[in-house]
Amino acid sequence: MANHKATKKDVRQVAKRREQNRYVGKTTRNAMRDLRATTDSAAANENLPAVLSKIDKLAKKGVIHKNKAANLKSSLTKAIAKIA
Repeated sequence: MANHKATKKDVRQVAKRREQNRYVGKTTRNAMRDLRATTDSAAANENLPAVLSKIDKLAKKGVIHKNKAANLKSSLTKAIAKIA
């Protein structure tokens, strides 16, 4: 365990950030799961921009890689297009 005051603070900050990242990542994954499970085309098209925005925010924060975000957005868009 760290002995320096600044290092202890850093440990606290990292733990806080990790919890926030886990929460945002999990809610985004749940939103993607719910969007894929939707069979109604109108509802899917209505929810798609919100989910894509969440994915972009994860990439911007560095929680996921930008290419992974692009792949997720692409696959979601294709899945919604199949519903229509």
